[in-house]
Amino acid sequence: MRISTTVFALLICCWTESFAAEPVQDSEPVQDSVALKTNVIYGTVDSIEMKMDVAFPDLDNTPSRPCVVVIHGGAWRKGDKASHRVEILQLAKRGYVAATLAYRFCPQHRFPAQVHDVKQAVRFLRSQAEQFGIDPDRFGAVGYSAGAHLAMMLGVTDSDDGLEGRDIWAETIDQPSKVQAVVSYFGPTDLTQNNIPAVSIPLVADFIGGLKMDLGDVYAKASPITYVDSADAPMLLFQGTSDPLVPYQQGILMSEKLSKAGLDGRMELLFGAGHGWGGDLADETRQEAWQFFDAQLRKN
Repeated sequence: MRISTTVFALLICCWTESFAAEPVQDSEPVQDSVALKTNVIYGTVDSIEMKMDVAFPDLDNTPSRPCVVVIHGGAWRKGDKASHRVEILQLAKRGYVAATLAYRFCPQHRFPAQVHDVKQAVRFLRSQAEQFGIDPDRFGAVGYSAGAHLAMMLGVTDSDDGLEGRDIWAETIDQPSKVQAVVSYFGPTDLTQNNIPAVSIPLVADFIGGLKMDLGDVYAKASPITYVDSADAPMLLFQGTSDPLVPYQQGILMSEKLSKAGLDGRMELLFGAGHGWGGDLADETRQEAWQFFDAQLRKN
């Protein structure tokens, strides 16, 4: 059963298929109306060239479009931007500029390196708004698992929160890094909670650089829920009730915090879903995500 809801409630739906680590990507050819630039360097840090792929509509005269950044998952330690290339092409066909990006991995690079990187990616895209035809005031972010955590951080943290990476990304620091809409697929929202599953504790510890008992303040600083206020981005949260890595209560906590801040958005609690899903449910949630971005980034 699917119950349609609005900003301050939960959407419940049932699903009993087997689930993949991330929603299945469709295989579609690139159409002539869409351009794709791969391995665009958005900055260099620790002698590493940080790259993104950018897709955008190619055959019309629209001067500026909303931009959506797609962030892969992988426990902050692995993953590939190319896994979401089809997704950015699909977004470009819908009239968006869309980018999928690489970021530094733990344990070699710990928090806040990953946050620094995704913020730099947004600032870079804003600095190249004219080249790519981007409206710098209409940015969204969608992420999966650890990538969802990073997407939420883009939606709730401000320039005075100490997470911009000013010492390493000075060339674009005049550009804002905050986005105006966020979609989170099974992302952790509050790392300070005691309900983190045992299997996830070492993954989070590698990301942070230690255990919560020793670094509680850092765990709080790394938690999107810490920063929520009325000036933040609206969010759409997808979370499965049978997720073995991220408890569904994480999504509920974030939904409640967003609601109390008076923010537009909603949570969809997917009954029986694990840490990712495929098939029809992947298509359904993807369509809902796109509709959410349409509503938030194409208001005017």
